[in-house]
Amino acid sequence: MNSRERVCKAIHHQMPDRVPIDLGATGQTGINASTLYRLREAMGLDVHPILISEIFQMLGEVEEDLRRAVGADVIGINNPSDMFGTKMAGRKPFVLSDQTPTLINNKLEYDVCKDGSILVYPQGDRSALPSGKMPAGGYFFDNIDHAPAYDEDNLTPVEDFKDSFGLMSNEDARYVENKANQLFENTEYALIGNLGGAGLGDAAMVPGPHEKNPRGIRSFDDWLMAHLLFPDYIKEVFELQTSVMLKNLEIYRQAVGEKIQIVWISGTDFGTQNAGFFSANTFRELYKPYYKRINDWVHQNTGWKTFYHSCGSVMDYLDDFVDMGVDILNPVQLSAKGMDARILKEKYGDKLVFWGGGVDTQHTLPYGTPGEVRSQVLERLEILSPGGGYVFNTIHNIVAKTPVENLMAMFDAVKEYNGV
Repeated sequence: MNSRERVCKAIHHQMPDRVPIDLGATGQTGINASTLYRLREAMGLDVHPILISEIFQMLGEVEEDLRRAVGADVIGINNPSDMFGTKMAGRKPFVLSDQTPTLINNKLEYDVCKDGSILVYPQGDRSALPSGKMPAGGYFFDNIDHAPAYDEDNLTPVEDFKDSFGLMSNEDARYVENKANQLFENTEYALIGNLGGAGLGDAAMVPGPHEKNPRGIRSFDDWLMAHLLFPDYIKEVFELQTSVMLKNLEIYRQAVGEKIQIVWISGTDFGTQNAGFFSANTFRELYKPYYKRINDWVHQNTGWKTFYHSCGSVMDYLDDFVDMGVDILNPVQLSAKGMDARILKEKYGDKLVFWGGGVDTQHTLPYGTPGEVRSQVLERLEILSPGGGYVFNTIHNIVAKTPVENLMAMFDAVKEYNGV
C-alpha cells in the first residue's frame, strides 16, 4: 500500500499493511521547533533554520526528508493565516531562547521586553493591544486577555463575536485548492484539510488572539462560568459560529473536492486531567446540536472523515461524540483519568478512529528512558492497532527539551512493530 491507501484503510476501520504514522500533519500532532532542529541533526538530515508551521505553539514544519525517515503517511493543508490573524507573506528570522534558529511569518509583529518575554500583536498591528506572550525562556505563546470587562446587564453575543468568525476569501480558497491539487497529484500521502473554524468554545480562540478589539465574555474563566450563568449567550455565539462554518465547508468542498480524506473540524478541549470541564448534560445542551449539524453536512456532502481534537478525560462524552458524527479522536490522552486504552478499544474501536495515544508526552517521552519509551510504544500499538481504526502519533505535540534519544527510540519501536 502507499501512504494514502494505508491511511484510508485505517480510517475506515480496516487493517492496513502496517500502522500509519502522523508527524506534523496538524497543529496537535507536531513537534516544537527546538526539538525538531535537534532531531534533524541527530538523524543526519540537513540542518537549517526551522520553518514555523504554527506560531502559537512554535511548531516546526516537518519536511519531506524527515517524513521519509520516520515513515510518516499524512500531510496537512494549512490555512494561509496564523493564530494571530497574520497572513503569510515571506519569512524572517526568529531565535528561540535556546538559540534554535527559526523562520517566522514576515508580517508577525512582536516586541522583546526587558525581562526577556515576547509580546505579539494581532494581525501584525502595533496600534492594537498585544494578544500573545511567550515568557522569558519559553518555547510557545500564551493568550493575553485583551478584551475590556463585559457588562452582564447588556450582553450582545452576536455583536461581540461578529469579527471572530469570517467567510473564507476567494484568495484563501484558491490557496487551499492549489495546495490540495499539488499534494494529491504529486504525492501519495493522505491529506488532512486543516479547515478549523468549528472549535466551539476553544480555550485558545475565545480570548481572540487574532482580533484587534475583542469584546464580550472572553477570559476563559468567565467563559466557563457563562455556561451556567448565561447559557443563551453561549448558544447565540455557537449559532453564529456554526452558520459561518457551514458556509465555509461549502467553499472548502468546492476548493478541494475529494482530494482530501480528512477534515480537521475542532480543537476544543473538553477534558481536564481528572474529568470533563462540565457535565455530559451541559455538553449535550450547549455543544452537541451544533457539532451534529456540522458533521451531518460533512457526511451528507463529502466522503471526508471528521477529525476532532480534545485533550483530557473525555470518556463521559464519547457516546455523544459517536452520536454526533465524530469519526476521528485525537490525541487519546491515556494518562487522563478513566482513559484506559483497552476499554477505549473494546468499547469504541469500531466507532472512533484513535489518532494518537502512542506515547505519553507529559512524562514518558520527555522524562523516561529510551527503554521505557520503547516499551510504552509497543504496548500501545498492541492494544490500539488491531483491526484498523488507528493512526500512530504521540499524545499531543512533542514539546521542547524532549531528549532526541527518546524520539529515536519511539520511531524505532514503531518500525519494529511494523516490521520495517
